[in-house]
Amino acid sequence: MGQRIEIEGTRVVDDSVIFATSRGLTGADGEGYASPDEAAEAETFGSKLASDLFESVDGVNRVFVSSNMVVVRGGEAWGDENLRAASTVIEDFFLHY
Repeated sequence: MGQRIEIEGTRVVDDSVIFATSRGLTGADGEGYASPDEAAEAETFGSKLASDLFESVDGVNRVFVSSNMVVVRGGEAWGDENLRAASTVIEDFFLHY
């Protein structure tokens, strides 16, 4: 069991939401995934987080993770339910990894 990741800020821009977290998740180069299958092919913290987001949040079609930033793109505008679901996946990521 790890420590909960804190979300220090959230910003919605069009069909994407940017989460600033309290923990580094990848190197500075970042990792991007356009599908659950693509994320499943890699074996990194960023790919596992992307897989969890694809699985748990409706409409996600791209995830980019760079250092302590997570950008999640969906097919439509972000509602409160999907924002809460994505936040929970990120916050609990190291608790269950």
